[in-house]
Amino acid sequence: MALITEDHLEQQCLDWFKELGYAYAFAPDLAPDGTTPERTDFRQVILTGRLRSALQRLNPEVPASTIDSAVLQLANPNVPGLLVSNRNFHRWMTQGLPITYMDGNQQVGIRLKVIGFDDPASNDWLVVNQLAIQGTRYNRRPDVVVYVNGLPLAVIELKNPADHKADIWAAFNQLQTYKQDIPDLFTPNVLLVISDGIQARLGSLSADQERFQRWRTIEGVNNEVDPLGNHRDLETLVRGIFDKGRLLEFIRSFCLFEEDGQIIKKIAAYHQFHAVREAVERVVEASRPDGDKKGGVVWHTQGAAKSIEMACLSGKLLTDPRMENPTLVIVTDRQDLDGQLFGVFAGAGDLLGESPKQANSRQELRDLLGNRPSGGIIFTTIQKFATEPDEDKFPSLTERHNIVVICDEAHRSQYGFKGRFDTKTGEIKYGLAKALRDALPQATFLAFTGTPISQDDRDTQSVFGHYISIYDIQQAVEDGATVPIYFESRLAKLALKEPLLPQVDEHVDDLFADEDDIPAAERVKSRWAALEALVGAEPRLKQVAADHIAHFEQRSRTQPGKAIVVAMSRDICARLYDAIVTLRPDWHDDDPTKCAIKVVMTASASDEQYQGNGDEADDRAGT
Repeated sequence: MALITEDHLEQQCLDWFKELGYAYAFAPDLAPDGTTPERTDFRQVILTGRLRSALQRLNPEVPASTIDSAVLQLANPNVPGLLVSNRNFHRWMTQGLPITYMDGNQQVGIRLKVIGFDDPASNDWLVVNQLAIQGTRYNRRPDVVVYVNGLPLAVIELKNPADHKADIWAAFNQLQTYKQDIPDLFTPNVLLVISDGIQARLGSLSADQERFQRWRTIEGVNNEVDPLGNHRDLETLVRGIFDKGRLLEFIRSFCLFEEDGQIIKKIAAYHQFHAVREAVERVVEASRPDGDKKGGVVWHTQGAAKSIEMACLSGKLLTDPRMENPTLVIVTDRQDLDGQLFGVFAGAGDLLGESPKQANSRQELRDLLGNRPSGGIIFTTIQKFATEPDEDKFPSLTERHNIVVICDEAHRSQYGFKGRFDTKTGEIKYGLAKALRDALPQATFLAFTGTPISQDDRDTQSVFGHYISIYDIQQAVEDGATVPIYFESRLAKLALKEPLLPQVDEHVDDLFADEDDIPAAERVKSRWAALEALVGAEPRLKQVAADHIAHFEQRSRTQPGKAIVVAMSRDICARLYDAIVTLRPDWHDDDPTKCAIKVVMTASASDEQYQGNGDEADDRAGT
């Protein structure tokens, strides 16, 4: 039996596209000197004839002369910078190309439809192979290019499965070369695909190797992965993402751009794509007047980029006509998380269609939500739902049904519905989660978490509904989205009396209930300080230091590497450092660039100076 070649793989790939309903053309036939020419020269990458026909079909009311001008603008966008140009082009594809034309004596301004998102059949679908392109310095020939309405939206680069030197990363490197030599091909680009016949990965225009990931589903039903079996990654990817309906939905709702010094294009992974689609259906059903208001739980492991999921979900909910212009409330339990998520949403304006608002105080939160007629994306921490001193319960802010509360890290702070007797005041106290529901009594609640819990009074599914999607650590490791974690229990007991243990959870709510700035609350609350004193007791730190050293040195004999220790507080970090270097003094050096151990922490000007071993102690504590 002959070994499969790159040409065999290419032909097989083209056959899958044909089965999905794409037309096929051998690219040399479309060349200026080909049998059915559709290009005027070898620099041209957009098939203008197909583009013109699609624009006329999608916009029948627009004059032919205006269509011709639009074709010229799309074929020559004249925007400097590849990613800047790509972001601009993506906006034209998803929102329409702004144009004006004369209707009699009246000037009409519209957004010209470039792609028909609501009807796949209204578009022109084509796949070509061996497209020769004249670049600024070199001529290049990508293996497979996918066209929609004459626009090259995907480039697939293949390598010979039988050549051990030509793996998927050789294909990745080739795409990077193409971006340099023939950048015009990538101005409309949505997807880049690399494969060696065994592995296949998908990435965005700005993605590095780490961000090229597998697409392991086709229909995405019941979280099923690898439905065709192992070693059929490319076929699964093609049938999964290049299905016409799914590709249109992906282009419209699952691509976003972030700018932090440079533009980064991000696209959803397969688990995010299907989780968001399922979440939308669950929320629509739950938010009906007779719905149960439980939008479900998205259980995706840490590092699964839940912020992208939440942004894509928000964009789809805001534009779903069944939701009738909903208001979205994004709830976190920490200021830093609130700021991080808000930053992602603020940069995704094209996807969301509006700018989010961030509540900076309790009163501002009430003003933003109180009797809001429709629309809006509101960010807040759950602490802002605390009642005022003269209130028995949080007042209802709105009775609308189309309000969706999306809770991040929902395992931590979305409980506390049972009353608790306060011995000091003689009153019954409830957790902040009840106040949130008092404020928005008809809202639908949806949870994102990496660690759902199931206890008598703290059960994630009981509060939010059944799991929508599960993406656990094992699946993330298989996908290369995170590294494997090997857990080994190392016990260093706290000297805490057994009867006091149930009180710890109750005290945590008291610590944080009245503070928006949780780190500040941690500093001033004596109960937290008492717990920190137990964890950081000198005998315990010596025990932990000795155990860490023994474990690290034993492991290093067979598997050299590094170690990281995460402690409860900055003070404990600094004192644990001293405990370790007391046992291993040669690990310390007055020159921080030479020492074998360092303390890395954030610091505040109000921190006390730490007096430890040596002159460098204060400098370490502020590092």
